[in-house]
Amino acid sequence: MDRSQETGAGLVLAGRYRLGEVLGRGGMGKVWRAHDEVLHRTVAVKELTAGLYVAEADRVVLHARTQKEARAAARITHPGVVTVHDVVEYDNRPWIVMQYVDGPSLADAAKESGEIAPREAARIGLHVLSALRAAHSAGVLHRDVKPGNVLLARDGQVLLTDFGIAAIEGDSTITRTGELVGSIDYLAPERVRGGDPGPASDLWSLGATLYTAVEGCSPFRRTSPISTMQAVVTEEPPPPSRAGALAPVITALLRKDPADRPSAAETERMLLQAMEGREPRAAQAYVPTQRVSEEALRSMGSDGPVGTGAESRATVPQFTATPMTRRSRGRWRTAILVVAVAALVGGGAGLAAMKYGDNSRTGSAGSGSPHGSSTSPRPSAEASKPSPSSKAIPDGWQRVTDPEGFSLLLPRGWERRVNAGNVDYTPDNGNHFLRISIDENPDFETPYLHLLSLETKIGGLADYRRLALLANTYRDQNAALWEFSWTASENHPGKRRAIDQMYSVGHGGAEYAIYMGGPAEDWDRKKFDTILRSWQPPG
Repeated sequence: MDRSQETGAGLVLAGRYRLGEVLGRGGMGKVWRAHDEVLHRTVAVKELTAGLYVAEADRVVLHARTQKEARAAARITHPGVVTVHDVVEYDNRPWIVMQYVDGPSLADAAKESGEIAPREAARIGLHVLSALRAAHSAGVLHRDVKPGNVLLARDGQVLLTDFGIAAIEGDSTITRTGELVGSIDYLAPERVRGGDPGPASDLWSLGATLYTAVEGCSPFRRTSPISTMQAVVTEEPPPPSRAGALAPVITALLRKDPADRPSAAETERMLLQAMEGREPRAAQAYVPTQRVSEEALRSMGSDGPVGTGAESRATVPQFTATPMTRRSRGRWRTAILVVAVAALVGGGAGLAAMKYGDNSRTGSAGSGSPHGSSTSPRPSAEASKPSPSSKAIPDGWQRVTDPEGFSLLLPRGWERRVNAGNVDYTPDNGNHFLRISIDENPDFETPYLHLLSLETKIGGLADYRRLALLANTYRDQNAALWEFSWTASENHPGKRRAIDQMYSVGHGGAEYAIYMGGPAEDWDRKKFDTILRSWQPPG
């Protein structure tokens, strides 16, 4: 039988998956669009074509890798990882049935446009990083992060796929001695040298992926595999010229020594800043700098004339790393802040019943009824006095100390309300507003899982679109950020935006959320950032 006909369009696998057109091809196989005739949904099916043309011993290894890919993906529960639905046998080969993503890969998108804008690349990087952190937490290293394995859904989601050569903690390796797997120009130097990969190896590959996205070319690809591997190990990439604020982040991720690269949490903070168009100053600690001799420094300073010849005795430029240090914020171990998506003003269907906590806390003076909405006078002059620790206050802003004990900067004129146990501040009866929510006994292990659960409860919002949902670190605490948009039909109708920074204190501690919502037409993310930077918890 002609094999092309045997495995072509129209073939039905396992009595339910009918193959359609080919979505993509690679060295190991091809991916088909298919229709699940049992659940009536579109899926993607990965066919291992390489196994058709190799010796039996190699076929066994390839099949084992396919099974390993399915096991690796199955261990990770994360919206940014392509879900594996099924693994079926056909033609003595395993076929992987996966979630179908309607949209191109990052490689195809970059090829079509020539380059990806830096802020968009940073957003994509945040999603990939969030997926990698979930994989690493599950004991899985991806080991093949590259533009072709980053999928860009048309609804804005970013998904990581192809765990075919993933390393699973506790599994014995299925690669043979001396065999190098992965796309060579995206392999970390330690892997090219034959060392054991770690989470930092995936971060290197993320850096190379982001470089390709913004520059339109791979940073280390050369004319042959050998010269490419040599470049990965010994050469610095050309400085990114189109990366904008993302440039120092890419440089930090591409440090040759994995110990010199930023952690996942540090990378996340830097990518968030780059996504906002701000220069991530922390990244400069990882950017190689030139070391110059004392004679050269004197020749360029006031202690000696320039041009004495001392410059020629400067040492050959060397690359040196300055390690980052974290500030201890012990006071955050016992105090917490939460941002609620609960009961959004003007939110529309599905939000009215959403709130944090059980409203069992006894409010202090001025907190109002936990079961209704009340308006209290603007904060008194005494309550609005800046705390001793506060820095310069922007024009038109004031520091507010709330009766619940927390303080923060707010624009002048914002009035306090209590709504279903949450503290709101608004200048215009809820069209623009900030909400602070506290849950003393959270039901979720992490803020990220809590936000994922909240997202599932707002399906009634018209035109809902997720702009970001990722685990992060806030004030050195376990945290998560959620940003989204929708169209409201009542109270304050029209396109709206919202952002929610949630964090918890310690293991099993209270959970705080800082939430801001308003019309999309005058959305001001900088205002939210100012509030976050100014936040002081109770106590």
